[in-house]
Amino acid sequence: MRDISVIVPIYNESSNIDKLRSLNAFLGCDCEMLFVDGGSSDDTVALLENEGIMVIKAPEKGRANQMNYGASIASGDILWFVHSDSIIPADPVSMIRRVLAKGSKIGCFRLRFDSKSLLMHLTAWLSNLRVKTRGIAFGDQGIFIKKDLFTEIGGYAPIPLMEDYRLSLDVKQAGYKIGIARGKIITSERRYLKGGRWKTIRMMWSLQKQFRRGNDIEEIARRYEAGG
Repeated sequence: MRDISVIVPIYNESSNIDKLRSLNAFLGCDCEMLFVDGGSSDDTVALLENEGIMVIKAPEKGRANQMNYGASIASGDILWFVHSDSIIPADPVSMIRRVLAKGSKIGCFRLRFDSKSLLMHLTAWLSNLRVKTRGIAFGDQGIFIKKDLFTEIGGYAPIPLMEDYRLSLDVKQAGYKIGIARGKIITSERRYLKGGRWKTIRMMWSLQKQFRRGNDIEEIARRYEAGG
């Protein structure tokens, strides 16, 4: 039995299908691959299934619900949550095992954006620093966690946004620290380009502050979708 289950929430990923194929081919021999669909209305599921890649259909849509469902049927004792547009580093499985062998029960990778912008390099650096200083990891950093700890804290909160932030807070409250793997996961800056880099960064900071204050998560999610 493979000890690492990779859980990838997907939704209308036809434009991203090459990355999903590559991810499945790269990790499929070492890990259990679980692509969990949240009710795609395009041909994502058909494209993957036509290539023999199994897709699991979550009973409820929403990234948190999809990841929780994937975790509930995963056979591995290590759960690794990967965003569909992420580019993972070489030999990530060894990096995960190395972090967990040091005693951590949860970890993540360092973040890098697919951008030459100094602002985006600074944003990634601050994200990596936040893990070290505040114990907060975001989903695009490829969070991995022992299944028993995931179960202990109740998994991802079934909320429309900030489920990764909430998970980090729950882990901290349970008395665990997040380890950091040596490799970097590359993530897309497409949302920053769409809304404008500075505007999007300010919006993210504002919404995170509202979340910490306990503001209504549904309203926070609406503002996120509307771009602030």
